[in-house]
Amino acid sequence: MHILESMVQHGHERISFTNDPATGLRAIIAIHSTVLGNALGGTRRFHYGNENDAIFDVLRLSEGMTYKAAAADLALGGGKSVILLNKQGEQPTEAQGRAMGRFVESHGGSYIAAEDVGVSPQFCDWMAQECRHIMGGEAVSHGGDPSPWTALGCFNSMKACLRHLGRKVDFSNLSVGVQGCGATGYKLAKLLRSAGAAVMVTDVHVPTMKRAVEELGCVAIGNDRNLFHEKLDILAPCAMGGMLDHATITNLHCEIICGTANNQLMNPHTDGALLKKRGILYSPDFIANAGGLIRLGGLHLGMTEATIDQKVAAIEETTLAVMRESAHTDSVSDAAIAYAKRRIDAARKVKEAHLAPTS
Repeated sequence: MHILESMVQHGHERISFTNDPATGLRAIIAIHSTVLGNALGGTRRFHYGNENDAIFDVLRLSEGMTYKAAAADLALGGGKSVILLNKQGEQPTEAQGRAMGRFVESHGGSYIAAEDVGVSPQFCDWMAQECRHIMGGEAVSHGGDPSPWTALGCFNSMKACLRHLGRKVDFSNLSVGVQGCGATGYKLAKLLRSAGAAVMVTDVHVPTMKRAVEELGCVAIGNDRNLFHEKLDILAPCAMGGMLDHATITNLHCEIICGTANNQLMNPHTDGALLKKRGILYSPDFIANAGGLIRLGGLHLGMTEATIDQKVAAIEETTLAVMRESAHTDSVSDAAIAYAKRRIDAARKVKEAHLAPTS
């Protein structure tokens, strides 16, 4: 991978690497944009196939965070960090958490870390013992687990999808497939079941899937079936990104895609256009899953609980606005990126005007 070339192509400002021999920490921080404010984004602990996969992931995730913050009208930029695990299932340690905190602190606040896959409020508190720029902990930093707000925002985005299709906002007769029953997927499934939807679930971690079946009354999809081939009203990708590509999209039998996973489209422009061609309504992931960022970002910016709740509720109208704009673009994905970029460009122009020399 040509890292600098990729940074130039996608507009990244900074990418940093660290290796801490004492704790075994190997990590990367990518800051995509600080035009709207300091970059807030989660820390992901994951076992990557190779170093290039980790770099690709952190660059895509950080760019998505920029659009997520902009579309949610937050005074925050986009960044992300990844911790490269030596093996799957490697347990987190306080020593590594504190080492990661020192790495984040070295950025002087331009990057603010929080939870992502593999990171808990406890890990955030370990980081916060060494860093002032951490959100999502419960004892040292604050904000806690943002997944309930992520799930709620996605549920609100689903309402917009139904409205855009001219359907009644009623989940009681809908079938929804939730891929991934982790922190956000489980809570989304719970909201859907409470609203009366029939929910199919799948997860590589069998105990997690069993929990959704036993506690929520979901139906598990076994290894002999593929959730992406099921006839559904709504497909909700809530696991890792890149699950929707030409092959999977060609075999879909759903009307709506709306989930909490980041970077659901492997190739946003071409895959988004294919979804539109097939008549499948796609809710852009960085709009649908913005609830968690709104929660932690809002607290970081000093918003009240009421204001945060209002902004999570507003995801429904933002989704609807972007879908209406997509009538004039190749895809909803393109319309969403354009929507976010307009806000970033407007802020950039204001900054440039303030920096311009006066005669």
